[in-house]
Amino acid sequence: MSSVQLQSSSEKLVSLPLGRSVRDFLDYLVVEAGLSNNTILAYGRDLRSFLLYCKSQHVSRLEQIKPVLIHKYLQILSRAEKSESSIKRCLVAIRMFLRFSKLTGLIDDDFTAILEGPKLWQKLPTICSKQKVIDLLNGPLPDEPFYLRDKAILELLYATGVRASELAGLKTSDLNLDIGYLRCLGKGNRERVIPIGKAAIAATFEYLRELRPKLVKSQSGDFLLLSRTGRPLSRIEVWRLVKKYAIRAGLPKNLTVHTLRHCFATHLLTGGADLRSVQEMLGHVDIATTQIYTHVDQERLRRIHKEFHPRP
Repeated sequence: MSSVQLQSSSEKLVSLPLGRSVRDFLDYLVVEAGLSNNTILAYGRDLRSFLLYCKSQHVSRLEQIKPVLIHKYLQILSRAEKSESSIKRCLVAIRMFLRFSKLTGLIDDDFTAILEGPKLWQKLPTICSKQKVIDLLNGPLPDEPFYLRDKAILELLYATGVRASELAGLKTSDLNLDIGYLRCLGKGNRERVIPIGKAAIAATFEYLRELRPKLVKSQSGDFLLLSRTGRPLSRIEVWRLVKKYAIRAGLPKNLTVHTLRHCFATHLLTGGADLRSVQEMLGHVDIATTQIYTHVDQERLRRIHKEFHPRP
């Protein structure tokens, strides 16, 4: 049970300092909301930044927060050249906090519906051609000490479209290389099963047979990917490895783990996979999130038409 109890409208709580109210809200997210750790950490950062602004405006109580205060804060973020997605996330955090405060009886009015955020244009994800992905996969060199591990990492990322945190969290018991699938926990601790192709199976099997036994230490547990010292690799280390091999392959500097996720989805769809299957493999709750990859392919078709049609 959460230590924070929702109140009926007739049970008005005493006014609390903003800092205490935010801590109660974050505790609620951890215990009952089922959000991922990364999302909760991001909301915490956004709300702490908002609290600093409130303090500068001599606002210390929940009931002092008004729509005009929030709009001014969003304008400050915009002038500071924060990305539209960052501003939107901050607004979502504030909205959720105020709705929670209304439900717990800390404020009387919920004005979150009238809060308008920046208009977000749908941004198409960055993808690479199949040949550039192959160049990346060939980045690790056989004479390097962690060649087998790094090769398995890159092959698994492209073969399954998993996120860096999902890959870092994999355990050997999550893989069935004989049948060819892995099981991972995504956002909100939602479990999904994803098939693995032959190349990724071969690379992972060789790593498990040849290198992982040499890396295992007492602190390794059952985690699949291990560091030189036997610690489980973190998602940040996975990101750094992908960056390292992208630079080595001469690929764009903005190529990340998420780029491989985008490539996984786009290459499947262009190859004829149905949207629902790709949605399931990516772990998207809403199919609208997956549909952005169909727009990527439409953009490619438009470029081809413009370049090659005799009457552009």
